[in-house]
Amino acid sequence: MNDHAVANPLASSALVPPLTVAVFFVVAAVFASLLWGAGPIGPADALKALIGQGSEEARFVIMELRLPRTAIAVVTGLALAVAGALLQALTRNPLAEPGLLGVSGGSAFAVTLAVMLGASSATLTTVVAQVGALAGCSLVMLATRSRGLATDPVRLVLAGATVTGLLLSLTSVLMLADQRAADEIRFWITGSIAGTPFSHLKAVLPSLAVAGVLVVMVAAPLAAMSLGERAALGLGHKPGRIRLLVLVAVALLVGGATALAGPLVFAGLVVPFIARAIGGPDIRKTLWLCLPIGPTLLLVADTLARIIGAPAELPLGVITALLGAPVLLYIVRSGRMPTL
Repeated sequence: MNDHAVANPLASSALVPPLTVAVFFVVAAVFASLLWGAGPIGPADALKALIGQGSEEARFVIMELRLPRTAIAVVTGLALAVAGALLQALTRNPLAEPGLLGVSGGSAFAVTLAVMLGASSATLTTVVAQVGALAGCSLVMLATRSRGLATDPVRLVLAGATVTGLLLSLTSVLMLADQRAADEIRFWITGSIAGTPFSHLKAVLPSLAVAGVLVVMVAAPLAAMSLGERAALGLGHKPGRIRLLVLVAVALLVGGATALAGPLVFAGLVVPFIARAIGGPDIRKTLWLCLPIGPTLLLVADTLARIIGAPAELPLGVITALLGAPVLLYIVRSGRMPTL
């Protein structure tokens, strides 16, 4: 394989048809998210509101409630999907996922602590969530580095589950110690985008843009590293630098997503798994397919969360767990445990 082949972001035109289909599904999911909800505004009323007609109540529900949460679901799904793909490529482990490797747990703990200390700014919450995500992921990496991180998927997941359990326990202790903070974040901690305003999304976008630049920078080197570190070095890449950039990108992506929607589990596991099943093991193809598939998953999950328990809503994290757990069991039971 030459340098040109590794650097080419779209190695084959065979990716175009599935990518086109995936884009169609995400567009359909966006419309479903806008048309269906837990309230009395049905698809017919919602459609009228979208074209500028209908009642004042319908226009308010669509423009002020469903449209923001739809946009937030798109961004959150994209961020978690790309973060999961990066972690799996970095560790060469199909079980690597932000919710399983302490990333989401660290982010949730940091946000809970910040809320207890009086943080109210959306920008500050985002920064705190991203720092917590980086700290949680780094802790898991350090705990497993001496034991063969990239070559033992089970050990990595066990270490991640231990750290995540510890962080979530500490989060629960903080909530018990401060009833005001508990009331403020109880629904968020289970995963939810209900009522999240556009201002929070605007606060997250700059850091996600930086993460996007980092993803572009590391995509080709990660593809080279899949051939082995010696091959990557021979192609002029520096594995240590690439690992650092990937971890920073993952922290920015997961921290931003957690600040918006809470610690959602399995979203970063399911989407890369589907993307690899469609496009093969090339990380560049996986990342391209994650762009539409990630938002589609979150949009479908959020729409189901509104419809299943109507007129109440189920926590989004419950739906993503129900969708993701079978995929995790399938990976384990099918013997797809070897490194990528």
